[in-house]
Amino acid sequence: MAIMGIFKKFKPHFLMILAQICYTFLYFITEASFNHGMNPHVYVTYRHIVGGLVMLPFAYFLERQTRPKLTLALLLEIFVLSLMGVSLTLNMYFVSLNFTSPTFVSSMVNTIAALTFVLAVIFRLEVVNVGDPRGIAKILGTLVSLAGVMTMTLYKGACLKNLWQPLIYIQRGSSFVHENWLKGSILTVASCITWSIWYIMQAYTLKRYPAQLSLTTWMSFVGAAQSAFYTVIVQHKRAAWTIGFNIDFWSTIYGGIVISGLVVFIQLWCNEQKGPVFVTMFNPLSTILVAILAYFVFGEKLYMGSIIGAVIVIVGLYLLLWGKEDPKSERNDEEKCSTIKREQHEDHMMPKLASNANDFKAKP
Repeated sequence: MAIMGIFKKFKPHFLMILAQICYTFLYFITEASFNHGMNPHVYVTYRHIVGGLVMLPFAYFLERQTRPKLTLALLLEIFVLSLMGVSLTLNMYFVSLNFTSPTFVSSMVNTIAALTFVLAVIFRLEVVNVGDPRGIAKILGTLVSLAGVMTMTLYKGACLKNLWQPLIYIQRGSSFVHENWLKGSILTVASCITWSIWYIMQAYTLKRYPAQLSLTTWMSFVGAAQSAFYTVIVQHKRAAWTIGFNIDFWSTIYGGIVISGLVVFIQLWCNEQKGPVFVTMFNPLSTILVAILAYFVFGEKLYMGSIIGAVIVIVGLYLLLWGKEDPKSERNDEEKCSTIKREQHEDHMMPKLASNANDFKAKP
Protein backbone atom coordinates (compact mmCIF):
# COMPACT_ATOMS: atom_id res chain seq x y z
CA MET A 1 0.00 0.00 0.00
CA ALA A 2 2.83 2.39 0.86
CA ILE A 3 4.52 1.73 -2.51
CA MET A 4 1.26 2.34 -4.38
CA GLY A 5 0.79 5.58 -2.47
CA ILE A 6 4.26 6.78 -3.41
CA PHE A 7 3.70 5.85 -7.07
CA LYS A 8 0.36 7.65 -7.15
CA LYS A 9 1.88 10.80 -5.64
CA PHE A 10 4.92 10.81 -7.92
CA LYS A 11 3.27 9.26 -10.99
CA PRO A 12 4.05 12.25 -13.27
CA HIS A 13 7.70 12.12 -12.15
CA PHE A 14 8.05 8.41 -12.91
CA LEU A 15 6.33 8.79 -16.29
CA MET A 16 8.62 11.65 -17.34
CA ILE A 17 11.69 9.61 -16.34
CA LEU A 18 10.36 6.78 -18.53
CA ALA A 19 9.86 9.25 -21.39
CA GLN A 20 13.47 10.44 -21.15
CA ILE A 21 14.73 6.85 -21.19
CA CYS A 22 12.78 6.34 -24.42
CA TYR A 23 14.32 9.51 -25.87
CA THR A 24 17.79 8.26 -24.98
CA PHE A 25 17.54 5.27 -27.31
CA LEU A 26 15.93 7.42 -30.01
CA TYR A 27 19.08 9.52 -30.44
CA PHE A 28 21.25 6.54 -31.34
CA ILE A 29 18.67 4.63 -33.39
CA THR A 30 17.93 7.63 -35.60
CA GLU A 31 21.61 8.51 -35.98
CA ALA A 32 22.35 4.97 -37.14
CA SER A 33 19.41 5.14 -39.55
CA PHE A 34 20.47 8.50 -41.00
CA ASN A 35 24.03 7.27 -41.45
CA HIS A 36 22.55 4.28 -43.28
CA GLY A 37 20.93 6.69 -45.75
CA MET A 38 17.45 7.32 -44.34
CA ASN A 39 16.11 10.74 -45.32
CA PRO A 40 15.18 12.73 -42.16
CA HIS A 41 12.05 14.25 -43.75
CA VAL A 42 10.81 10.84 -44.91
CA TYR A 43 11.54 9.49 -41.43
CA VAL A 44 9.39 12.18 -39.76
CA THR A 45 6.53 11.47 -42.16
CA TYR A 46 6.57 7.68 -41.80
CA ARG A 47 7.12 7.83 -38.05
CA HIS A 48 3.99 9.88 -37.42
CA ILE A 49 1.89 7.79 -39.78
CA VAL A 50 2.88 4.79 -37.63
CA GLY A 51 2.19 6.73 -34.44
CA GLY A 52 -1.24 7.82 -35.63
CA LEU A 53 -2.25 4.32 -36.72
CA VAL A 54 -1.17 2.83 -33.39
CA MET A 55 -2.95 5.44 -31.24
CA LEU A 56 -6.15 5.61 -33.33
CA PRO A 57 -7.95 2.55 -31.86
CA PHE A 58 -7.08 3.56 -28.28
CA ALA A 59 -8.32 7.10 -28.88
CA TYR A 60 -11.51 5.95 -30.60
CA PHE A 61 -12.66 3.39 -28.03
CA LEU A 62 -11.28 4.76 -24.74
CA GLU A 63 -12.29 8.40 -25.26
CA ARG A 64 -15.51 7.87 -27.18
CA GLN A 65 -17.68 9.24 -24.36
CA THR A 66 -15.34 11.94 -23.06
CA ARG A 67 -13.92 13.38 -26.27
CA PRO A 68 -15.17 16.97 -26.90
CA LYS A 69 -16.71 17.88 -30.22
CA LEU A 70 -14.25 19.24 -32.76
CA THR A 71 -14.86 22.77 -33.99
CA LEU A 72 -13.22 24.72 -36.79
CA ALA A 73 -11.25 26.74 -34.22
CA LEU A 74 -10.00 23.54 -32.56
CA LEU A 75 -9.00 22.04 -35.91
CA LEU A 76 -7.02 25.17 -36.72
CA GLU A 77 -5.39 24.99 -33.29
CA ILE A 78 -4.46 21.34 -33.83
CA PHE A 79 -3.03 22.28 -37.24
CA VAL A 80 -0.72 24.89 -35.66
CA LEU A 81 0.08 22.53 -32.77
CA SER A 82 1.09 19.82 -35.25
CA LEU A 83 3.21 22.31 -37.17
CA MET A 84 5.09 23.40 -34.05
CA GLY A 85 5.44 19.98 -32.46
CA VAL A 86 5.77 17.66 -35.46
CA SER A 87 6.44 18.84 -39.00
CA LEU A 88 8.42 22.06 -38.57
CA THR A 89 10.22 21.28 -35.33
CA LEU A 90 11.12 17.65 -35.96
CA ASN A 91 12.25 18.21 -39.53
CA MET A 92 14.69 20.87 -38.31
CA TYR A 93 15.64 18.74 -35.32
CA PHE A 94 16.50 15.55 -37.21
CA VAL A 95 18.35 17.40 -39.96
CA SER A 96 20.47 19.03 -37.25
CA LEU A 97 21.09 15.59 -35.73
CA ASN A 98 22.32 14.45 -39.13
CA PHE A 99 24.75 17.41 -39.27
CA THR A 100 26.03 17.31 -35.68
CA SER A 101 25.97 14.54 -33.04
CA PRO A 102 23.54 13.00 -30.50
CA THR A 103 25.47 14.43 -27.54
CA PHE A 104 25.40 17.99 -28.92
CA VAL A 105 21.72 17.89 -29.92
CA SER A 106 20.57 16.32 -26.64
CA SER A 107 22.53 18.98 -24.75
CA MET A 108 21.03 21.89 -26.69
CA VAL A 109 17.52 20.46 -26.30
CA ASN A 110 17.83 21.18 -22.58
CA THR A 111 17.58 24.90 -23.28
CA ILE A 112 13.89 24.17 -23.98
CA ALA A 113 13.31 24.07 -20.22
CA ALA A 114 14.58 27.62 -19.70
CA LEU A 115 12.74 28.93 -22.76
CA THR A 116 9.51 27.24 -21.67
CA PHE A 117 9.87 28.63 -18.15
CA VAL A 118 10.21 32.19 -19.46
CA LEU A 119 7.23 31.77 -21.82
CA ALA A 120 5.13 30.18 -19.06
CA VAL A 121 5.80 33.13 -16.76
CA ILE A 122 4.95 35.60 -19.56
CA PHE A 123 1.65 33.81 -20.34
CA ARG A 124 0.92 33.36 -16.61
CA LEU A 125 0.95 29.58 -16.77
CA GLU A 126 3.63 29.59 -14.10
CA VAL A 127 3.39 31.71 -10.95
CA VAL A 128 6.68 32.93 -9.49
CA ASN A 129 6.60 34.64 -6.13
CA VAL A 130 10.08 36.04 -5.48
CA GLY A 131 9.15 36.56 -1.85
CA ASP A 132 8.51 32.85 -1.32
CA PRO A 133 11.31 30.25 -0.99
CA ARG A 134 9.60 27.97 -3.51
CA GLY A 135 9.34 30.80 -6.03
CA ILE A 136 13.05 31.51 -5.62
CA ALA A 137 13.74 27.77 -6.02
CA LYS A 138 11.95 27.78 -9.39
CA ILE A 139 14.16 30.58 -10.69
CA LEU A 140 17.36 29.16 -9.23
CA GLY A 141 16.51 25.66 -10.44
CA THR A 142 16.03 26.88 -14.01
CA LEU A 143 19.24 28.93 -13.98
CA VAL A 144 21.28 26.16 -12.36
CA SER A 145 20.02 23.57 -14.86
CA LEU A 146 20.82 25.91 -17.74
CA ALA A 147 24.30 26.43 -16.29
CA GLY A 148 24.77 22.67 -16.12
CA VAL A 149 23.70 22.30 -19.74
CA MET A 150 26.10 25.02 -20.84
CA THR A 151 28.87 23.31 -18.87
CA MET A 152 28.23 20.02 -20.65
CA THR A 153 28.11 21.76 -24.02
CA LEU A 154 30.99 24.24 -23.81
CA TYR A 155 33.44 22.79 -21.27
CA LYS A 156 35.23 19.51 -21.96
CA GLY A 157 37.95 19.12 -19.35
CA ALA A 158 39.94 15.92 -18.95
CA CYS A 159 38.97 12.94 -21.06
CA LEU A 160 38.13 9.70 -19.26
CA LYS A 161 39.84 6.59 -20.53
CA ASN A 162 37.53 4.00 -22.11
CA LEU A 163 37.24 0.88 -19.98
CA TRP A 164 36.77 -1.49 -22.92
CA GLN A 165 36.24 -1.64 -26.67
CA PRO A 166 32.91 -0.32 -28.03
CA LEU A 167 30.13 -2.90 -27.87
CA ILE A 168 28.37 -1.26 -30.82
CA TYR A 169 30.11 0.82 -33.48
CA ILE A 170 28.29 3.60 -35.35
CA GLN A 171 30.11 4.82 -38.44
CA ARG A 172 30.10 8.59 -38.93
CA GLY A 173 31.16 10.76 -41.82
CA SER A 174 33.41 13.17 -39.91
CA SER A 175 34.16 15.50 -42.81
CA PHE A 176 30.47 15.91 -43.64
CA VAL A 177 29.62 16.66 -40.04
CA HIS A 178 32.41 19.20 -39.70
CA GLU A 179 31.41 21.11 -42.84
CA ASN A 180 27.75 21.35 -41.76
CA TRP A 181 28.18 21.87 -38.01
CA LEU A 182 27.17 25.57 -38.17
CA LYS A 183 24.05 24.78 -40.19
CA GLY A 184 23.15 22.00 -37.78
CA SER A 185 23.62 24.31 -34.77
CA ILE A 186 21.30 26.95 -36.23
CA LEU A 187 18.64 24.35 -36.97
CA THR A 188 18.98 22.95 -33.43
CA VAL A 189 18.40 26.39 -31.85
CA ALA A 190 15.40 27.05 -34.13
CA SER A 191 13.86 23.68 -33.24
CA CYS A 192 14.31 24.40 -29.52
CA ILE A 193 12.38 27.68 -29.86
CA THR A 194 9.46 26.11 -31.73
CA TRP A 195 9.48 23.16 -29.34
CA SER A 196 9.08 25.51 -26.36
CA ILE A 197 6.13 27.21 -28.07
CA TRP A 198 4.62 23.76 -28.66
CA TYR A 199 4.67 22.89 -24.95
CA ILE A 200 3.04 26.21 -24.07
CA MET A 201 0.34 25.69 -26.71
CA GLN A 202 -0.39 22.22 -25.31
CA ALA A 203 -1.42 23.72 -21.98
CA TYR A 204 -4.01 25.95 -23.69
CA THR A 205 -5.31 23.29 -26.09
CA LEU A 206 -5.75 20.69 -23.34
CA LYS A 207 -8.12 23.05 -21.50
CA ARG A 208 -10.46 23.01 -24.50
CA TYR A 209 -9.73 19.48 -25.70
CA PRO A 210 -8.82 17.35 -22.62
CA ALA A 211 -8.51 14.09 -24.55
CA GLN A 212 -4.82 13.20 -24.62
CA LEU A 213 -5.13 10.05 -26.73
CA SER A 214 -7.24 11.77 -29.38
CA LEU A 215 -4.99 14.83 -29.41
CA THR A 216 -1.92 12.61 -29.84
CA THR A 217 -3.61 10.85 -32.78
CA TRP A 218 -4.67 14.10 -34.43
CA MET A 219 -1.19 15.61 -34.12
CA SER A 220 0.40 12.48 -35.60
CA PHE A 221 -1.83 12.40 -38.69
CA VAL A 222 -1.89 16.16 -39.30
CA GLY A 223 1.85 16.44 -38.68
CA ALA A 224 2.52 13.52 -41.02
CA ALA A 225 0.48 15.21 -43.76
CA GLN A 226 2.34 18.49 -43.29
CA SER A 227 5.70 16.72 -43.33
CA ALA A 228 4.75 14.71 -46.42
CA PHE A 229 3.78 17.90 -48.27
CA TYR A 230 7.13 19.49 -47.45
CA THR A 231 9.12 16.32 -48.21
CA VAL A 232 7.56 15.93 -51.66
CA ILE A 233 8.74 19.46 -52.49
CA VAL A 234 12.36 19.05 -51.30
CA GLN A 235 12.84 15.34 -52.09
CA HIS A 236 12.14 14.36 -55.68
CA LYS A 237 13.81 10.95 -55.65
CA ARG A 238 11.30 8.12 -55.36
CA ALA A 239 14.00 5.85 -53.91
CA ALA A 240 14.15 8.00 -50.77
CA TRP A 241 10.63 6.87 -49.86
CA THR A 242 11.57 3.18 -50.05
CA ILE A 243 12.87 1.56 -46.89
CA GLY A 244 13.94 -2.03 -46.42
CA PHE A 245 13.69 -4.41 -43.48
CA ASN A 246 16.74 -2.89 -41.79
CA ILE A 247 17.66 -0.17 -39.29
CA ASP A 248 15.51 2.32 -41.23
CA PHE A 249 12.42 0.17 -40.67
CA TRP A 250 13.10 -0.42 -36.97
CA SER A 251 13.90 3.23 -36.25
CA THR A 252 10.60 4.22 -37.89
CA ILE A 253 8.64 1.65 -35.88
CA TYR A 254 10.34 2.63 -32.62
CA GLY A 255 9.89 6.34 -33.27
CA GLY A 256 6.24 5.91 -34.25
CA ILE A 257 5.03 3.61 -31.49
CA VAL A 258 7.21 4.68 -28.57
CA ILE A 259 7.97 8.37 -29.19
CA SER A 260 5.12 9.74 -31.35
CA GLY A 261 2.61 7.52 -29.57
CA LEU A 262 3.48 6.65 -25.96
CA VAL A 263 5.84 9.49 -25.07
CA VAL A 264 3.70 12.27 -26.59
CA PHE A 265 0.68 10.91 -24.71
CA ILE A 266 2.70 10.87 -21.46
CA GLN A 267 3.83 14.45 -22.04
CA LEU A 268 0.29 15.63 -22.74
CA TRP A 269 -1.00 13.96 -19.57
CA CYS A 270 1.82 15.38 -17.43
CA ASN A 271 1.37 18.80 -19.04
CA GLU A 272 -2.27 18.81 -18.00
CA GLN A 273 -1.40 17.64 -14.48
CA LYS A 274 1.74 19.66 -13.76
CA GLY A 275 2.19 22.21 -16.54
CA PRO A 276 4.67 22.66 -19.42
CA VAL A 277 7.65 23.65 -17.24
CA PHE A 278 7.43 20.38 -15.32
CA VAL A 279 7.53 18.39 -18.57
CA THR A 280 10.55 20.17 -20.04
CA MET A 281 12.61 20.12 -16.85
CA PHE A 282 13.19 16.38 -17.27
CA ASN A 283 15.00 16.86 -20.59
CA PRO A 284 18.47 16.96 -18.95
CA LEU A 285 18.02 13.35 -17.87
CA SER A 286 18.22 12.15 -21.46
CA THR A 287 21.42 14.15 -21.95
CA ILE A 288 23.01 12.42 -18.98
CA LEU A 289 21.79 9.01 -20.15
CA VAL A 290 23.03 9.66 -23.70
CA ALA A 291 26.50 10.55 -22.41
CA ILE A 292 26.62 7.42 -20.21
CA LEU A 293 25.34 5.11 -22.93
CA ALA A 294 27.66 6.64 -25.52
CA TYR A 295 30.64 6.06 -23.23
CA PHE A 296 29.95 2.52 -22.04
CA VAL A 297 28.28 1.04 -25.15
CA PHE A 298 29.39 3.04 -28.18
CA GLY A 299 32.90 3.89 -27.00
CA GLU A 300 32.53 7.67 -27.34
CA LYS A 301 34.74 9.96 -25.29
CA LEU A 302 33.44 11.14 -21.93
CA TYR A 303 34.84 14.35 -20.49
CA MET A 304 34.90 15.69 -16.95
CA GLY A 305 32.84 18.65 -18.15
CA SER A 306 29.96 16.29 -18.92
CA ILE A 307 30.12 14.76 -15.45
CA ILE A 308 30.31 18.15 -13.68
CA GLY A 309 27.50 19.51 -15.86
CA ALA A 310 25.34 16.46 -15.14
CA VAL A 311 25.69 16.98 -11.37
CA ILE A 312 24.78 20.68 -11.74
CA VAL A 313 21.76 19.76 -13.88
CA ILE A 314 20.49 17.30 -11.27
CA VAL A 315 20.81 19.94 -8.53
CA GLY A 316 18.87 22.43 -10.65
CA LEU A 317 16.20 19.86 -11.46
CA TYR A 318 15.74 19.05 -7.78
CA LEU A 319 15.42 22.75 -6.92
CA LEU A 320 12.78 23.35 -9.56
CA LEU A 321 10.76 20.26 -8.67
CA TRP A 322 10.80 21.28 -5.01
CA GLY A 323 9.73 24.78 -5.97
CA LYS A 324 6.83 23.46 -8.04
CA GLU A 325 5.47 21.26 -5.26
CA ASP A 326 2.38 22.87 -3.79
CA PRO A 327 2.73 23.09 0.01
CA LYS A 328 -1.09 23.02 0.28
CA SER A 329 -1.19 19.61 -1.40
CA GLU A 330 1.52 18.36 0.95
CA ARG A 331 -0.51 19.51 3.96
CA ASN A 332 -3.62 17.89 2.50
CA ASP A 333 -1.71 14.62 2.05
CA GLU A 334 -0.52 14.78 5.65
CA GLU A 335 -4.06 15.49 6.86
CA LYS A 336 -5.40 12.57 4.79
CA CYS A 337 -2.75 10.24 6.21
CA SER A 338 -3.51 11.31 9.79
CA THR A 339 -7.26 10.92 9.16
CA ILE A 340 -6.77 7.42 7.73
CA LYS A 341 -4.58 6.40 10.68
CA ARG A 342 -7.13 7.80 13.15
CA GLU A 343 -9.98 5.93 11.41
CA GLN A 344 -7.94 2.73 11.37
CA HIS A 345 -7.20 3.16 15.07
CA GLU A 346 -10.87 3.73 15.82
CA ASP A 347 -11.87 0.69 13.76
CA HIS A 348 -9.29 -1.35 15.65
CA MET A 349 -10.59 -0.15 19.01
CA MET A 350 -14.30 -0.75 18.27
CA PRO A 351 -14.22 -4.55 18.76
CA LYS A 352 -12.42 -4.11 22.09
CA LEU A 353 -14.97 -1.56 23.29
CA ALA A 354 -17.84 -3.79 22.18
CA SER A 355 -16.27 -6.76 23.97
CA ASN A 356 -15.81 -4.77 27.18
CA ALA A 357 -19.41 -3.59 26.97
CA ASN A 358 -20.68 -7.15 26.59
CA ASP A 359 -18.55 -8.29 29.52
CA PHE A 360 -19.97 -5.47 31.66
CA LYS A 361 -23.55 -6.46 30.76
CA ALA A 362 -22.86 -10.09 31.49
CA LYS A 363 -21.81 -9.39 35.09
CA PRO A 364 -24.62 -9.89 37.70
